[in-house]
Amino acid sequence: MSKEFIDSRFHITRKHFLGKLSLGLGSAALGSLLIPDLFSKSEAPTQALGLPHFAPKAKRVIYLFQNGAPSQLESFDYKPMLNKMMGEELPESVRMGQRLTGMTSGQSKFPLVGSHFKFSQHGQSGAWVSELFPNIAKIVDDICIVKSMHTEAINHDPALTFMQTGAQQGNRPSMGAWMSYGLGSENKNLPAYCVLLSRGRGNGQGVYSKLWTNGFLDSVHQGVQFSSSEERVLYLKDPEGRDRMDRRRMLDQLAQLNDLNYKEFGDPEIQARVQQYELAYRMQTAVPELTDFSKESDDIVKMYGADCLMPGTYAANCLLARKLSEAGVRFVQLYHQGWDQHGNMVGEMPLQAEDVDRSTAALIMDLKQRGLLDETLVIWGGEFGRTNYCQGSLSKENYGRDHHPRAYTIWMAGGGVKPGITYGESDEFGYNIVKDPVHVNDFHATVLHLMGLNHEQLTYKHLGRRYRLTDVAGKVVAGILA
Repeated sequence: MSKEFIDSRFHITRKHFLGKLSLGLGSAALGSLLIPDLFSKSEAPTQALGLPHFAPKAKRVIYLFQNGAPSQLESFDYKPMLNKMMGEELPESVRMGQRLTGMTSGQSKFPLVGSHFKFSQHGQSGAWVSELFPNIAKIVDDICIVKSMHTEAINHDPALTFMQTGAQQGNRPSMGAWMSYGLGSENKNLPAYCVLLSRGRGNGQGVYSKLWTNGFLDSVHQGVQFSSSEERVLYLKDPEGRDRMDRRRMLDQLAQLNDLNYKEFGDPEIQARVQQYELAYRMQTAVPELTDFSKESDDIVKMYGADCLMPGTYAANCLLARKLSEAGVRFVQLYHQGWDQHGNMVGEMPLQAEDVDRSTAALIMDLKQRGLLDETLVIWGGEFGRTNYCQGSLSKENYGRDHHPRAYTIWMAGGGVKPGITYGESDEFGYNIVKDPVHVNDFHATVLHLMGLNHEQLTYKHLGRRYRLTDVAGKVVAGILA
């Protein structure tokens, strides 16, 4: 090979060039052996698949996630036996040596503690609801209360991650990202997946962007976080001194450069980046209109409560969730922090419940009066439940409860779910499930089913394996389907 064949820009010798070439070929050969699909073009496309697999019952999801794990024993799972046996030891035949957290594993005694709050039956369904949720009590005939949820995770981070992504470890696509990948958005001017954050008056657990990540899916499927600041979605505004035409010209030129880059490297993430730039441009018009509540009627403000006019509150996010869903956003995830009552249950939980009760019920009623509830699946619940025994010293006026993954409660409404029913049952101690267990994988399979997606067929090939939200488990809970 003559020196003319050596690219002078790199200033390398023939010997150096051939040495590097052999190393490169060897690395490529080794890579193809270790990862057979390394050079395959069979990976899933950047665009949404454009499913569903079959006719959906729901078109959109609003997930009101109560971060920190609200106590089922102070909300929707009435256990009078705990009041009768107040202070008595939890029978070993009930606990059966099951795993405890580090916060109570050192306790020598596990005294049962009944709820400080009164329960009563409501609606034609006769569902038991705590006095802490008077407004949700009024809509029990519109909701399906599932009292038999269970999970393996016993600490917040893995349980929270599992509930959102189907895996206890990070870097897996969240449920909203899977929805975006499978179905896309109904509105080209808005993302398919939006995230809203709020903080209550209780003890909070953190939330992190890994909970709404796209994981190994293309970044176009990542959740778009709304902020409580004046700029509700960051970096949407044009730079000072620039107008929309300037932004349009800049994006067109940037798209040309990215197209050249894509032709050279073939990285689908380059195309995803272009799509995100274009979506952000269209959102400049759509988002300000959606986040402007000035046109909402006095009746709506009264229904949700005055807090709905304060950006970043739970009430404001419930109203925004309705507006986003109404505008065609597939998946709206609302994280509300503050449910981690290890100690002052009597003092904290009433405040936390007050923060969410009115506006949660208002969201259901608002969707119903607009004719949207039948096509919108609403979910309310946390990552696990709370123990029937007291954490720390026992007092009727000041007790706490530890984490309990064996049996906990969530509820669902609209979108193809049977209204006015209670599904599943825990034992008289509220410790173990005795009827119709629902695992987190089953929950995910059911939500996907309601959206017209077969959880076993919604897959993505990554590093030689086909992944799905339900991993290798999960079955649709037919008993709650309308």
